[in-house]
Amino acid sequence: MRKGTALVVGATGITGGNLASYLTASGWSVYGLSRRPSDQAGVIPVAADLLDREATSEALAGLPITHVFYCTWVRRDNEKANVEANGAMMHNLLDALQGASLAHVSLVTGTKQYLGAFENYGSGKTETPFRESAPRVPGENFYYTLEDIMFATAERDGFSWNVHRPHTVIGYARGNAMNMGVTLAVYASICKATGKPFTFPGSQVQWNALTDLTDSLVLARQMEWAATTPGVHNEAFNTVNGDVFRWRRLWHEIGEFFELEVADCPETPQPLETQMADIAPTWAEIAKQKELVEADVTQLASWWHTDADLGRELECVNDVTKSRDFGFDHFRETRAAFFDLFARLRAERIIP
Repeated sequence: MRKGTALVVGATGITGGNLASYLTASGWSVYGLSRRPSDQAGVIPVAADLLDREATSEALAGLPITHVFYCTWVRRDNEKANVEANGAMMHNLLDALQGASLAHVSLVTGTKQYLGAFENYGSGKTETPFRESAPRVPGENFYYTLEDIMFATAERDGFSWNVHRPHTVIGYARGNAMNMGVTLAVYASICKATGKPFTFPGSQVQWNALTDLTDSLVLARQMEWAATTPGVHNEAFNTVNGDVFRWRRLWHEIGEFFELEVADCPETPQPLETQMADIAPTWAEIAKQKELVEADVTQLASWWHTDADLGRELECVNDVTKSRDFGFDHFRETRAAFFDLFARLRAERIIP
């Protein structure tokens, strides 16, 4: 028996791709929307650019969608432009589905809800652990725009909703703009091949502070749970693994996994985007020698995003008490999430 008909928006990304696979295995009919759909088992591809209102409407016309899982965004040069572009995408999608059989919308945002947008990062006074009840941080933030559009459209069209706020997501994906797990695996592989020490690229604060992360399967399970449990509709939920860690310990454990020398954390950040600026030929040579499936390092690593996470000068810990109180208690050890991902990347010849 099918649970519903899902439209996963951003089905080729780290969140959407893993969610689409999970929902398919869990008994859903799944449509996967992206600009350039990939061949994913059990997922019906829908090609559309959400910035194109007419094309979005045409692509979704007549589809029997009951649940939308919104897992995408587009990056622009500043937050004002982010608000305009991402807001237009959400408007175009929900307007295209007006009059359809839509019952529920799940929106994935993240911890910038509490930290502020990249250009005014940490400008708020939100105390850790971050709780869903915290007020919005002053300044423009496209997360808030997406929420407000969804809230208004839900009132107009009568569907329920949930917001999910993961920290950085660990999971399998290629060509994704927010992929720390694959980025660190590529960086470690480069260190191994070139004899460089495995040096933490971020801040002393991140090296020493407690933090948390989100496994893509934990997020997928929470999204399905919230979408199908009436008593938890119309709520926002933080989504993290349930454990906390310090990078100064986990970094050494990742180094041990790759059999690397781990350097001391530098006094000042050493961003990967700067370190890896000219690394493309080196990776291409590694890929050739080791017979890897992807020779273009830009399709694997998101240096800038990992730098943003690891370079923070403030603590980032998320409270999941609300989620637990409502009945979701799935847990994942963060270290195991990384190591399982690294093993898969090796098995699929993405890293040596």
